[in-house]
Amino acid sequence: MSDRPGGTNAGGEAPDAEPVVETDEATLTADAELERTLGLAGGLAIGIGTMIGAGIFVFPGLAGGRVGTAATVSFTIGGVVALLVALPTSELATAMPKSGGGYYFVSRGLGTLPGTVIGLSLWFGLVFATAFYLVGLGFYALDALAEVGVTVAASPGALVSAIAVLAGIGFTLLNLTGTENAAKLQNGIVALLLSMLVAFLGFGLLEAFGVVDAGTPPGEAANVWEVVPIMSVAALVFTSYLGFAQVATVAGEMKSPGRNLPLAMIGSVLIVTVLYVLTIFVATDVFTQNRLLEAGETAMVEVGRQLLGPPGALVIVVGGLLATMSSANASILSTSRAIYGVSRDALLPGWASRINLRYGTPHVALGMAGGPIVVLAATRQVQLLAEVASFLHLIMYGLMCVALLAIRRDRPEWYDPDFVVPGGPVVPVFGALASFGLIAFMQPTSIAVGAAVIVATAGWYFYYARDITLRGAL
Repeated sequence: MSDRPGGTNAGGEAPDAEPVVETDEATLTADAELERTLGLAGGLAIGIGTMIGAGIFVFPGLAGGRVGTAATVSFTIGGVVALLVALPTSELATAMPKSGGGYYFVSRGLGTLPGTVIGLSLWFGLVFATAFYLVGLGFYALDALAEVGVTVAASPGALVSAIAVLAGIGFTLLNLTGTENAAKLQNGIVALLLSMLVAFLGFGLLEAFGVVDAGTPPGEAANVWEVVPIMSVAALVFTSYLGFAQVATVAGEMKSPGRNLPLAMIGSVLIVTVLYVLTIFVATDVFTQNRLLEAGETAMVEVGRQLLGPPGALVIVVGGLLATMSSANASILSTSRAIYGVSRDALLPGWASRINLRYGTPHVALGMAGGPIVVLAATRQVQLLAEVASFLHLIMYGLMCVALLAIRRDRPEWYDPDFVVPGGPVVPVFGALASFGLIAFMQPTSIAVGAAVIVATAGWYFYYARDITLRGAL
């Protein structure tokens, strides 16, 4: 069996070989630990900031354009699935507050093959999700230019790609300078964004119920009350709910994880679900289904203009920029920590988990995150990026629920969670079924790309990691 750092031998004992520590002034190997600098506010900011980000500004036009007001049901379904997974994830995270999140839980509960597949799939899933957020940022940046009178006559798509790529590079460099710096930016963005959204949605709801008259023409979107379209939209918009699990990827950097992890994950899902449902309700009250479909990724800008005139459009443009920035920033942070966790277990070469001594961040992992992200961001394929990200995360979510059941059955001595999911196996079983079931409603191309990633990660296990035993190891 392998003596690589992080695994165990066939007898479940720690390997004799000690990992080699480099004394270079710039880096440390996998023996270095990340500092615990994130509190509850930081955890909520990562969860809410990622979920409330690009999705709430990009998806209303796409979702409302497909099924009208019934999109509120689609977003509610996404929130319920996320909550069914957030509860088991909270139990696992309080027992294993380690960087790596879902990968760590699956590898310890189900073994090295599922762990390798999920660890590498989490990496690529976050890469696709972050690229989606950056493309959304590019679209809103283009709208921001239009609002201040700057018209892009030629190749607006190329400008969207350029903005997405440059932003990806910028956020990667920001995260390199320290988790605390990235968290401070995240906290500020989320606080401002939530304030703007609450004010905007408050006015939109008053207008919807006739308390105020904004002069909007009758425009309620048609309702497509059919199961398959509603579920297909739920599968598309589920990318919006990936943030709660990203909190678990930075568990190794959270203060008082037994308290803060469950509160951050469950709280962020509940808050975001309410905000999404209210947003799509307001959007479909203002515009018809065809109008939302025509406006596409920036439909919320036109909703803001219809409700409050140019100032309303400006508020949404600024909110969209802040939201997509917060999503991208939090996701790059989480992507690097997913890579760091996999490398710590020697499923990737050890140099991938090196930590920069000056900033205390995994600089190599950040490079491995940022590189693929900027490449995919240049494609501008919004739906494909969103659905592949959802596919890979749903596989992980389902297996996390299964891992909880397996660990409870095995009852290892080290398993002592501070939070326990009520109801015995009911919640994790429904969480697994809901996660796997939602995949069936995705577009065939997205499923094919996601499946190809799964096959490739399984191939990496047989090539590189099959001699490592992780199940039951801490």
